[in-house]
Amino acid sequence: MHETDALAKTNRINMLFDFYETLLTEKQQTFLKYYFHDDYSLGEIAAEFDISRQAVYEHVKRAEAVLESCESKLQLLAKHEAAERWLAKLDQMAERIAGDSDMRAELLAIAQGLRGEGGSAT
Repeated sequence: MHETDALAKTNRINMLFDFYETLLTEKQQTFLKYYFHDDYSLGEIAAEFDISRQAVYEHVKRAEAVLESCESKLQLLAKHEAAERWLAKLDQMAERIAGDSDMRAELLAIAQGLRGEGGSAT
């Protein structure tokens, strides 16, 4: 696997883990954290838990499959990424409105609200 592909996979698994962590077994959660978040090797995890490298590999692969299955059904990551793209467009539009400072401020406030950074809408 190419280094860029490996990084993209790690980022994807970490994002999926953020959304679906609680749907994994405790052991799957632990092994994924060690492997993808903390960058432990399969051998290091196996030594830490006194099990075979193959057993760690199987737990990690099964956990990845659960995460991908959840995403294919619920699409939380895809929806999050789409929302981020729309928020970026909203930010860009707000920055382009130079002459109407009230509208610019309102667009920025909407973007903040959608990100959960602002108070309630008026």
